[in-house]
Amino acid sequence: MPTNEELLDLLVTTLPTAAARVTRPERRFTTAPELTAALAANDDAVTASLRPVLLAALPGSQWTAEEHGAGPMPAGDWWVVDPVGGNLNAIQGTPDWNIGVSLVRDGDVVLAALHAPAVSEMFTALNGAGATLNGAGATLNGAGATLNGASLTVSAKTELALALTGTGQARPSTDPTRADLRGRAIAAMMRSALSVRQSIPVGQHLTHVAAGRADVHWQFENLRSHIAPVLIAREAGATVTDLDGAPWAITSEGYVAAAPGVHAAALTILGSLR
Repeated sequence: MPTNEELLDLLVTTLPTAAARVTRPERRFTTAPELTAALAANDDAVTASLRPVLLAALPGSQWTAEEHGAGPMPAGDWWVVDPVGGNLNAIQGTPDWNIGVSLVRDGDVVLAALHAPAVSEMFTALNGAGATLNGAGATLNGAGATLNGASLTVSAKTELALALTGTGQARPSTDPTRADLRGRAIAAMMRSALSVRQSIPVGQHLTHVAAGRADVHWQFENLRSHIAPVLIAREAGATVTDLDGAPWAITSEGYVAAAPGVHAAALTILGSLR
């Protein structure tokens, strides 16, 4: 049976190959069916590249790419995959997209990797062992070079007034109450933080928190596609709780991931809005 370290090394070497299969349609979508087809083509291409490799590497493991799924997971080893986080950006030709993979074992996340091809970044984490950017064995953009990994550490800020914060649309929704909640949260944070960014993919926000490039990320939903980048942020030193302040779990309803020095202030604002 492979070790968790060996499985993480496998992700580092296979994610760039899968990312190379993501394409932008020759013709930009103008109808909903065209958009759906383009999104599905990229998801299917990444799945076809990764699924057989990962399932073969860990005998008895199972696979889910239900990126909008939430709640508890069955027992056993599960590869939880967000085939193309920010897929809409990819088909529009903008660089903000990534591939995220975590391994959940009996309900607990044990490892994660997130690859952002456009900026040649590979984020990795092992539960309890820290997070790394471009660790050993990463071969990005076809360069064939082994990169020296840098341990990730979150920001040391202690004032929310100096914090770069953000959120994203976890999943498409026409529910006006969800839109109103997001809007109220953004407005509230704009009154207290230095800046607020609303964009997709969520994984980009969380890895920015992990790298100290941003200070706070929040969501009122906690989806399976968030598991990998949440672990990366937590292992880089972020305080990650649900909106009541309890430690984050894959069953949490929502979460705040932030540098420890500003987490409490952000949680006070966001927790009062629900």
